[in-house]
Amino acid sequence: METSADLFKELKSFSEPELQKEILKHGKIIKAKKGDILIREGQYLNFLPIVIKGLLRVYQENEDREILLYYVGPEQTCMMSLSAAYFDYYSTANGIAMKPSEILVLPAHLIAEWQLKYPSWNKFILSTFKSRYDELLSAFGNVAFKPIQVRVKEYFSEYFKNEGTRKISISHQTLANDLGTTRVVISRILKQFEKENLVKLHRGYIELIH
Repeated sequence: METSADLFKELKSFSEPELQKEILKHGKIIKAKKGDILIREGQYLNFLPIVIKGLLRVYQENEDREILLYYVGPEQTCMMSLSAAYFDYYSTANGIAMKPSEILVLPAHLIAEWQLKYPSWNKFILSTFKSRYDELLSAFGNVAFKPIQVRVKEYFSEYFKNEGTRKISISHQTLANDLGTTRVVISRILKQFEKENLVKLHRGYIELIH
């Protein structure tokens, strides 16, 4: 594992020296390539993943449809994995690496024990549940109340704000999965956006114009 100085420059939430020692003792770091599936729906989880670097996409799938739940970035963990590990049951979602990632993996049996011992760990667990709950409520509200055209525009705006580029390397199917709709619907909307000079469609990516 990385030295304490290296690891806790990235994971700033865990401030107690004794907690840091325990993380170094019990944890291990794994590296994932883009496209690696780290957690599968139905998998029994006896570990908790915390992202150090990179990005994970957490989603559920039903037959040929997917629904994005949320993304997990640096210094974050997956609420679905946390719930499964905490309550000793199976994962209800899939987790895939969206870019090369480094992940700290901790044994599940330590989650509750550390909550009683370390305030910063307890705060991390509680804030994970709250932030993910808020995200899921927001996602549900978007699907229920916002037209899909608006959601596509908001997706592009958020991408540009976070990545700083107008070239979005994404397939129509992946965009449909992220927004909980079908590829046919997304393709129709993008063609209309292209007619309105909002985007330019290329093979393998979408270019934002406005």
